[in-house]
Amino acid sequence: MTEIKSTGEEAAKEAVKSDQETNQWAMFLHFSLLAGFVIPLAGLVAPIILWQIKKKELPGIDVHGKIVVNWLISAVLYGIGSAILILLFIGIPLLIALGVVSIVFPIIGGIKANNGEVWKYPLTIQFLK
Repeated sequence: MTEIKSTGEEAAKEAVKSDQETNQWAMFLHFSLLAGFVIPLAGLVAPIILWQIKKKELPGIDVHGKIVVNWLISAVLYGIGSAILILLFIGIPLLIALGVVSIVFPIIGGIKANNGEVWKYPLTIQFLK
């Protein structure tokens, strides 16, 4: 009986460890969006690489990867639209707002991911489901 109990406890500990690892990598995935502010294009490449490497090992990462990639595509489209709207003088405030949310959204998403929550970025166009 003690053998079964210890095996069950080990499985529970392993599941908790796996959940913690998934949460931690999900946090890194969200925070990797901020790498583009330090190294050009790293914010586009790093999240996709992290997602592709870890999604088979940690299935919980897949939903976070899709959220991040959807945001990346949406942010690029918003940036192009805002750049075009600079001609009408409305594009400058839109680019500033995009810059602010491009910092705030990954931070919120990373903190929530570390707590085990899935947070979809507002204003994101759903390309991957």
